[in-house]
Amino acid sequence: MKALHFGAGNIGRGFIGLLLSRAGYEVVFSDVNKTLVDALRERGEYTVTLADDKQERIRVAGVTAIDGTDLAAVASAVAEADLVTTAVGVNILKHIAPGLARGIERRIAAGAGPLHLIACENAIGGSAQLKAHVYGHLDEETRRGADAVCAFPNAAVDRIVPIQHNEDPLAVTVEPFYEWAVDASVMFPDFKRIEGVHYVNDLTPYIERKLFTVNTGHASAAYLGNLKGYETIQQAMADDALVGEVRAVLDETGAVIVRKHGFDPEAHRHYIDTILGRFRNPNLTDEIARVGRSPIRKLSPNDRLVGPALLALEQGNEPDALAKVMAAALRFDYPDDPESAELQRSLADRGAGATLAKYTTLPPEHPLLLLALKQFEALAAELQS
Repeated sequence: MKALHFGAGNIGRGFIGLLLSRAGYEVVFSDVNKTLVDALRERGEYTVTLADDKQERIRVAGVTAIDGTDLAAVASAVAEADLVTTAVGVNILKHIAPGLARGIERRIAAGAGPLHLIACENAIGGSAQLKAHVYGHLDEETRRGADAVCAFPNAAVDRIVPIQHNEDPLAVTVEPFYEWAVDASVMFPDFKRIEGVHYVNDLTPYIERKLFTVNTGHASAAYLGNLKGYETIQQAMADDALVGEVRAVLDETGAVIVRKHGFDPEAHRHYIDTILGRFRNPNLTDEIARVGRSPIRKLSPNDRLVGPALLALEQGNEPDALAKVMAAALRFDYPDDPESAELQRSLADRGAGATLAKYTTLPPEHPLLLLALKQFEALAAELQS
């Protein structure tokens, strides 16, 4: 069996590639990083280290790689694959779509069997977005043919893989915890199950639980930690007062999730405790600059801050803690991050209210924007005192 995975970065190697290899797949990575591609081709293996007290090292063998810019090679790999997965970042999906489209055309022409294409991205509906990009490169007849042999089940993935600088370019360190949920309702019958993957018929509760707990909590620790001058999530999570603020945020999102999806309240409180424990992991060094990057995306209306805050308002609750994190996101000033730089320019030129309205797409008098602006002014007063 052969799996084609787009993205040979730390998440691709340390999470998705690891599980696929353990499931018996020969894993072919597609990437544009020549150093990684050449090393994978030459060595055919790499090592994953679990960031815990034992520091267990796992050898991943039977892997290779192709140049992601070589559309012919990509198309050939798609045509031969039994499974396609991605971990490239949701904004990059459109760039891998042409090669996927050519490969699907070849599969249809050769009468190849069914293919699942699963986007393992930090986004809601990642596989649906991938399908839209791919189908944009197919004519109507080929789309009908693709409908019969290609399925794009959405997925929710969760594993902390911090930025790291290893002497070995293929070595990667990951936290022991992981979760990979896949929407089985759109998969072909008798699909091969991958050990460690949780197959569900309704993915939305799991996506929102992860997004509004793990991603919201991580962003909260980053933006609140940045205000206090911390450089890593672990430093921030050693501050009991800050942990209390992050927990307050997750209490707000937890109330939303429990009410909307019917999760057991006690089980969800345990889930929150687990997430906070993961953020504290002393065996990881997760930089605030990494976790907080792309603040404009994180302030968008369907993402980890504004999304649950709007749901809280709909349910009759005031999301004060979430509003404070939104305000703190405006003070995430990292010039090397293009979104942070753009946000700071807007803040200087337009002010906090107009900036929040622009990037959340909410009207200036929206209750959530008024809450966030109030928190921003309070933060400004604290920083000046």
